[in-house]
Amino acid sequence: MSSTPSLSKFVVWAPDYADEGALQRRLAVRPAHLENIKKLVSQGILRLGGGFMTPESVNAAAGDKKFLGSCIIYEGENIDDVRKLVEEDVYYKNDVWDKEKLVVLPIALATALPPVPS
Repeated sequence: MSSTPSLSKFVVWAPDYADEGALQRRLAVRPAHLENIKKLVSQGILRLGGGFMTPESVNAAAGDKKFLGSCIIYEGENIDDVRKLVEEDVYYKNDVWDKEKLVVLPIALATALPPVPS
């Protein structure tokens, strides 16, 4: 699936919960999260994404990076389809992402997205 003008773009801001066990929950399900991400990227649904970190994490060793949440750009038919994808993610299901603060909004991109891997 390639990027087409007929599909809308949506940005997801998914902050992590801030409790003491949040990072451990993130790390415990991260392999499953990344496996799902690979599948969605290959399908052209998830176009761009990554984890937000604290400023101190920029030069930190991999094990010392502190995550604050995730930011993702999806392509989809509508906002409800994208919200469903978010709610199926293991980070959502396992209380990594703060469900009360999570935001899904349409976005008008000013730059091109990277090509869908073939």
